[in-house]
Amino acid sequence: MQISSRTKIVVHLCGFLVLLYSLSMIPPMLLALIDKDRSLFAFLTTFVCFSALGGFCWVTTRQENVQLKTQDGFIIIVLFWLLFSVISAMPLWLNDSLHISLADALFEGVSGITTTGASIFNNVSLLPRSILYYRAQLNFVGGLGVIVLAVAVLPLLGIGGMKLYQSEMPGPFKEERLTPRLADTSRNLWFTYLLLGLACTVAYMFAGMPWFDALCHGLSTVSLGGFSTRTESIGFFNSQPVELVAGVFSLLSGINFTLYFVAIIRRSIQPFRRNPELRFYFIVAAILVAIVALEVWRAGMYSPGESLVHAFFLTSSMLTDNGLATGDYAHWPTHTIVLLLSASFFGGCVGSTCGGLKMMRLLILLRQSRHEVHQLAHPRALISIKVGKTVMSDRVVRSVGSFFFLYAACTGLFIWLLNLMGYDLLTSFATVAACINNMGLGFGATASGFGGLSESAKYLMCAAMLLGRLEIYPVLILFSRTFWRS
Repeated sequence: MQISSRTKIVVHLCGFLVLLYSLSMIPPMLLALIDKDRSLFAFLTTFVCFSALGGFCWVTTRQENVQLKTQDGFIIIVLFWLLFSVISAMPLWLNDSLHISLADALFEGVSGITTTGASIFNNVSLLPRSILYYRAQLNFVGGLGVIVLAVAVLPLLGIGGMKLYQSEMPGPFKEERLTPRLADTSRNLWFTYLLLGLACTVAYMFAGMPWFDALCHGLSTVSLGGFSTRTESIGFFNSQPVELVAGVFSLLSGINFTLYFVAIIRRSIQPFRRNPELRFYFIVAAILVAIVALEVWRAGMYSPGESLVHAFFLTSSMLTDNGLATGDYAHWPTHTIVLLLSASFFGGCVGSTCGGLKMMRLLILLRQSRHEVHQLAHPRALISIKVGKTVMSDRVVRSVGSFFFLYAACTGLFIWLLNLMGYDLLTSFATVAACINNMGLGFGATASGFGGLSESAKYLMCAAMLLGRLEIYPVLILFSRTFWRS
């Protein structure tokens, strides 16, 4: 039976990406070797198996002068993220010292690679250093996406990568690039990402964090992933400087990474000052910080100064879907936590590593709503929808509206299914918000961790995390009959 050329190219690229991702097992494997940790076997087995499998598929399906179609890009993205999830879970499942089920390992792996940060471990502090580093690395690699890294070298394989790039990058403006050459774009994004990660790690060290904790938290913070080396998360350090660093870099990581690149090239802060999405993002953040600080102070939990610091940190973390937390956040007033859980649907800016709807979409919806009010008052007026000086096309406005509907519908479905499984409404809402927004902080029954969820609930939340990370469309489009006809 002959394999079609389209199937070959899908297998070829998936093989290459699996081979590339298997290399990420080397750093935690070396750390396990240094510490003489039993985790070495799990990382080594995963590396050998998947590097061999990926290499075999890549070499045996090589073709000349083949260009990706849009359909190929979507198929490869979804397939690879499924493979991504399985590979990420394997070192955890194969590790005898962790004693976790396949459902637990898959949940932890998916949570890490989708930068959700929800954990099934009850006591993270007892995990070996290799596992702690591996979890932070999962966040960091998943943050910008290994696809973007792969696209930087796809031209060397004779295969264009633009379709992969469009399918992977978040936001409504997927056709935009930083430079005319896609490989340059990907490298520039990764350079900016690494630079911000290094700056965050150094800042944590200056704030008093030990170097290993600083490294892991630096990787988790910049990726907005939320995995911590401590059970109490940032609250373990009981340090206002540490919370300020975490809050500041959460907000910085929620900014469109293309703005950093343009600002560096032009040696000017004008790209930040002129960006309407960024202004909206900071306005929303400031309003939320003020409300939360007032509420926790009114509840008598902290002094005015402490209230402001704690509110700034947790609001920044939950708004950007980072998921780092203070140890006592579950004891904050319920209405305040529900406000922050709702804010996690906002997310950060387009082109950042955050989850959620993204500020640009919310800004467009806000302008669209205002446009409808004006249109009702002046039916004959010709009013265009603008964001800054840019007029939004009907296509963009329609796509934003439909995405908002699909996101709300999927969220409602997941909440209903969890409620059907026996979880109360608050727990269901908080758990789904944590997973579909890739935010990672639960409430109610999941406030102390997600290990208590049933196996079926864990698999369901894995689906929610993947849908949130891929922004729904790449998954849903595979179920469309028109997609397979073309």
